[in-house]
Amino acid sequence: MVEGKCWYALAVKPQHEGRVFQGLKELADIEGFLPTFKDKRIWSDRVKILDAPLFPGYVFARFEYPARRVPVLRVAGVRSIIGFGPAPSPLAEEEIGTIRTLVNSSFPVRPWPFLRAGQRVRVEHGPLRGVEGIILEQKDEWRMVVSVELLQRSVSVLLDRSVLKGVSPGAVAPKPSPLVRTV
Repeated sequence: MVEGKCWYALAVKPQHEGRVFQGLKELADIEGFLPTFKDKRIWSDRVKILDAPLFPGYVFARFEYPARRVPVLRVAGVRSIIGFGPAPSPLAEEEIGTIRTLVNSSFPVRPWPFLRAGQRVRVEHGPLRGVEGIILEQKDEWRMVVSVELLQRSVSVLLDRSVLKGVSPGAVAPKPSPLVRTV
């Protein structure tokens, strides 16, 4: 168990991030952090720019565990403290520091789907729409590899990450041509 104050991720009810953050402010010895970004919302009669949570469904809190566990869980809207097994898992100080630096910078920050090297992905937009392959990461580049099993050869293409979407393991992919199989 970790001694002293650590950062934890709190799972919160849908659209309760702001309420939970305000509730954490009222507790002694507990620091809350709700990273937000400017999101443009378009309605039929107007366009509005709102502060939206960077991690929907989560708020970060820094407190001593287990001493301050119960007051944190009693904040209206908190579902649980995220962890593996029976105890919550603390977050690295560096991760919270990096998120704070990004949010406080003048650069536009937005939520992004989590993609991992080795994950199967599908191109969602552009001329390669519908093509599936495996993602590779090489020095700030994202490459998708498509293999032709029959020939025992592969090709790679450098893609903008914004056109890629992770494919869930149980998803049925569009049927490829008979000569080309994607890996």
